Amino acid sequence: MLYEKAPAKINLTLDVLYKRPDGFHEVEMVMTTVDLADRISLRTINHGQIIIKTSDSFIPNDQRNLAYQAAEILMNTYNITKGVEITIEKSIPAAAGLAGGSSDAAATLRGLNRLWNLGLSLERLAELGAEIGSDIPFCVHGGTALATGRGEKIEQIPSPPNCWVILAKPAISVSTASVYGDFKVEQAEHPNTKAMIEALETKDYKKMCKTLENALEPVTMSLYPEVYTLKEQMVKFGADAALMSGSGPTVFGFVENEAQVSRVYNGLKGFCPEVYAIRLIGE
Repeated sequence: MLYEKAPAKINLTLDVLYKRPDGFHEVEMVMTTVDLADRISLRTINHGQIIIKTSDSFIPNDQRNLAYQAAEILMNTYNITKGVEITIEKSIPAAAGLAGGSSDAAATLRGLNRLWNLGLSLERLAELGAEIGSDIPFCVHGGTALATGRGEKIEQIPSPPNCWVILAKPAISVSTASVYGDFKVEQAEHPNTKAMIEALETKDYKKMCKTLENALEPVTMSLYPEVYTLKEQMVKFGADAALMSGSGPTVFGFVENEAQVSRVYNGLKGFCPEVYAIRLIGE
C-alpha cells in the first residue's frame, strides 16, 4: 500500500488570451497549492483491473474519474499488466474550482510511478497528465507556477508570502463550459500576471493582494450572483483580499493577521455550508 497527498490549488491570477484553433482557450495563470488535500491510497492487484473506492458518493468510480484515467494511461503506455485499487479520501470539495479531481489524478500518476518502479520524471508524468486534463500538469509538479498554453506548460516561480487562506464554497455547481461559453475575450479585464510574479519574487503581501485577478470572475458572477455576494461578504468580514478560484464557485480570501481568521471564518459560516481556514503551501 502506498499513500500520496493530493493538495488543492487556487488561482492568484487567471487570464484568458484567445480561443485556439483546437477549441481550447490560451490561458496564463499563476497557481499555488494550499493545505487542503485529498489522500490517495494505491494498492497493486491482479488482472489489469482499475478499482476506484471513494469516501464521497458524488465522485464517479468508473472511467469518468480522472484518477482512473491516470492509471489507465500509465497501463496502456507502459504495457502494465498489473491492476490497481485506488482509494480516494476526499477533503477537497468537488466541482469547486480547486482542481480536486486533477490533483487526485496527479497523485495517482506520482504514486503509481513509485509503486510500479517506472522511473519516470515529473515532466513525463505531467505530459501524460496533460492528455487527460489541463490542470493535471500543474498538480503533478505542485508548488507555485505560471501555467500557459491551455494550462499544460508549467514554469515554477517563487511561493507566496505566508498567510492564512479562507476558502468558501457556496452550495452550487458551476459549469466550466458555460462560463467559457459566455466569456468574451475583447470585453475581458486582463490580470497583470507580471506584477503578480514580481509580488511573489519580493514576498510583497500587499502587492500580491492588490494584484489578485481572475478574468472569468465577472462571467461566473453574472451567471451565479451568489459568488459575487460571497466575495463581498468575505471582504466585509475582514479578509485583506478575495478572489474566485478557477471558473468557480469557490471564493478564497487572504488574511495576514491570525487574530482576524476566526472572524472571517465564523462570519462566512452563516452564509456558506463549506468554509475552510487553511495555510498556503506554495512550495
